[in-house]
Amino acid sequence: MTTNGAHEAAAGTELPVREVTLTRADLVRYAGASEDFNPVHWNPRVAREAGLPDCIAHGMLTMAIAARTVTDWVRDPGAIVEYRTRFSRPVVVPDDPAGARLEVAGRVAEVLGDGLVRIDLTVTSGGTKVLSEARAVVRLPAG
Repeated sequence: MTTNGAHEAAAGTELPVREVTLTRADLVRYAGASEDFNPVHWNPRVAREAGLPDCIAHGMLTMAIAARTVTDWVRDPGAIVEYRTRFSRPVVVPDDPAGARLEVAGRVAEVLGDGLVRIDLTVTSGGTKVLSEARAVVRLPAG
């Protein structure tokens, strides 16, 4: 990678690790923005009745945080050509000031040609992998 952006990337290039703290207030804001008011994201009684240990983060919020790691690295949100993942574990967000920590690590797994690279992401919370098969194909800026 050059000093002024992700213009060159070899397989194995590591992206900067992103650490994010999610609180219940973040879940409420995301629910309003996404119009996803499923009570497992804000009501602990409903979450427990559904078999969860507590309220959980929205899966799409977790995906967005992971994608932001890629777009910050490439410096262009429009550079993502393909993005996919599977939800492997929920992100449990306790009702305390500490909230839940998400850690996103990424690396260039493959140079595909025509300015495209595949980035594999590892997304964990509390040491547990919460997304699996998380990857993005990104078009690097020319030059």
